[in-house]
Amino acid sequence: MSEIINDRKVFSLREVSLSIQKTISERYQSSYWIKTEINKLNYYPHSGHCYPDLLEKEGSTILAQFRANLWKSDYQKINSKFIKILKEPLKDGISVLLCAYIQYDQVHGLSLRIIDIDPFFSLGELEKEKQNSIIKLKEEGIFNNNKLLKFPFLPKRIAIISVETSKGFSDFKKVIDSNPWNYKFFYMLFPSLLQGEKSVESIVNQLNNIKKLLPHFDAVAIIRGGGGEVGLSSYNNYQLAKEIALFPIPIISGIGHSTNETVSEMVSFYNAITPTELADFLIQKFHNFSIPLKNAEDRIIEISNRMLTSENQNFENLIKQFKFSYSYMLKGGYENINLLTVNIAKSSKNKFQQEKSKILQIYENLKRLCINYQNINIMKLLSIEKNIDLLNPENILKRGYSILLKNGKLINKTSEISEYDIITNIVADGEIISKVKKIKKNTGE
Repeated sequence: MSEIINDRKVFSLREVSLSIQKTISERYQSSYWIKTEINKLNYYPHSGHCYPDLLEKEGSTILAQFRANLWKSDYQKINSKFIKILKEPLKDGISVLLCAYIQYDQVHGLSLRIIDIDPFFSLGELEKEKQNSIIKLKEEGIFNNNKLLKFPFLPKRIAIISVETSKGFSDFKKVIDSNPWNYKFFYMLFPSLLQGEKSVESIVNQLNNIKKLLPHFDAVAIIRGGGGEVGLSSYNNYQLAKEIALFPIPIISGIGHSTNETVSEMVSFYNAITPTELADFLIQKFHNFSIPLKNAEDRIIEISNRMLTSENQNFENLIKQFKFSYSYMLKGGYENINLLTVNIAKSSKNKFQQEKSKILQIYENLKRLCINYQNINIMKLLSIEKNIDLLNPENILKRGYSILLKNGKLINKTSEISEYDIITNIVADGEIISKVKKIKKNTGE
């Protein structure tokens, strides 16, 4: 009940709340379909209830904002429909057409109680986002950029964007690591969220990280598996699709669904339905190289064997020809040798006789020369002997000459003696000892 205070009619807060509650309940008795955006779902796993923040925006301007309640039973029913129809759970940041009652609670205030959400409206909005992304990428002329890149002949080094614990990544590794042909791959994981409101930012960040290590990789693989088609709306995001389209090396995707191709898959160099198929794609690239190589190897072996067989046959023929020629030449050689032997023997005998005659002639010449030389030398010796005999002092003394000595020494000059010296004069039959009385020198001196 209201009361009068200082001549003023005053209501309690509860009375005002009850009045508002009554007015709203009388005015808004039925439910209403409302088009809005779920800014934040605010799901509480413990209770199972949601308390969505609803927005209406025009660009970046907020035109209206409201708080809503979505109770556990209604949330479970609505979320199941979204997953079945949209392949996405109810989440933040999506446009919705919801059915709600307008309620007023004395404690919690004005709110909307959501009882249903039309998944087909949101499906249309998601498809609209997808088409808008495609149109923008084509208008910018970059839709096919990544597809036009040259894929490596042998893609051995792969940068992988995935969740380390995901089944898709596990399946991919199993196929790559245990391939029966023993092809060797190097791959490096760049962990990322692959679905949910933060997945776009997470994937883009890892693409930027890979750019810093670009020379070390041949391609990038985005791998997601085990979730079916739930949570694929992120891959229709324009920003993510643009990053993939403009990436400088090929991006291949295997995000694990079979229908409703996403924009990110459309702009990728190659898209596989599953991570396993993506691994098979890489292995096939090795096959495309190894099979022609093996065929070439087999062809080389075949040609080599054929050439070896042919050359062996030619070689055997040459051996036969060689043996025949050798036997013929050997026989002819023996005959030539025998003939040469006879000729050499005959020539040697003739040569020997000729040389013998020459040697005998030389011998006779030498003998004659030696006799002549001997006779000449004998004559010379006789002449020398005669001269020696003539010069013999005894013979000289016999011819009237004498030898003059002083004190046993030969005197040749008058200057060697003096007056009164005793000198000895040797003649042919003896010696004359005399004293010098006078010395007379030749005037011719």
